[in-house]
Amino acid sequence: MTLLGSILELVTLGGAFIVPQNEVGIVERFGKFQRIARAGLNFKIPLVDSCRYQSLRIQQLDVEVATKTKDNVFVELQVSVQYRVKDDDQQIYRSFYELEDPEGQITAYIFDIVRAEVPKLTIDEIFNEKGKIASAIKTGVGKAIEEFGYQIIQALITDIKVDERIIQAMNDIVASEREKQAAIEKAEAKKILKVKEAEAEAESKRLQGIGIANERKAIIDGLVDSIEDVRKLEDISTQEVMKLILITQYFDTLKDVSQAPSNTIMLPGTPDGFQQISKEIGAILSATSQFKKELSSPEKES
Repeated sequence: MTLLGSILELVTLGGAFIVPQNEVGIVERFGKFQRIARAGLNFKIPLVDSCRYQSLRIQQLDVEVATKTKDNVFVELQVSVQYRVKDDDQQIYRSFYELEDPEGQITAYIFDIVRAEVPKLTIDEIFNEKGKIASAIKTGVGKAIEEFGYQIIQALITDIKVDERIIQAMNDIVASEREKQAAIEKAEAKKILKVKEAEAEAESKRLQGIGIANERKAIIDGLVDSIEDVRKLEDISTQEVMKLILITQYFDTLKDVSQAPSNTIMLPGTPDGFQQISKEIGAILSATSQFKKELSSPEKES
């Protein structure tokens, strides 16, 4: 019998079998574990040996866990766990024979870990620290199923579901905090503006005072020089020189006022002067009234 004929006979009797890539075959003889067959063409004793298969691919398990937070908010977490069988003959043996329902076991561990971790956190902390929860799931579940030949590749928190009313309340709180911060910023800006305006006004007053002081000093220096010049020309007293200077300044002031673009009324600066003006105004009003009476009399009309 040729080799080809022997192979065909084995295939016909079920002695040859093919294990797909990323899978292993568990060969049993009369129900007892015999060996592990790797990917490719393998052989077994027909009618004596049987073969079952175990996948080595990465698998994903999605679990929804409902629990309560530290601040008494009920949330629902969507957890995705990626796992696989370790590629080792002993681990493959344990995963196949010691753990009947790996998905159910992993799900139970996820529920236990999530319901132990989430009640320690507030709803805000869950959103901020979901990576820590996922890490706790990966570590906890990984240690629990490692003895059964399984390995956790990754654990993710893919969704956090909260009641719509809670979400709206959280949004309102955030909006209120934003408005509060905006009001504080505006108040600080106004405060800074007021301070700067006060500082500018104080600086302006200071400079204005310096200018007035310099102006007065210059006037006094000019008066002193004028007095000295006049006294050199003529032997007169200081008081008479001051009167002359004041009269000159008075006429200079009248000149400036007369050239100003406005209507100006010059009034005397003494009480007697005001009384005289009052008498003159009264006389003018009396004369005006008498003139109106004469115009309206019948004799004038005739």
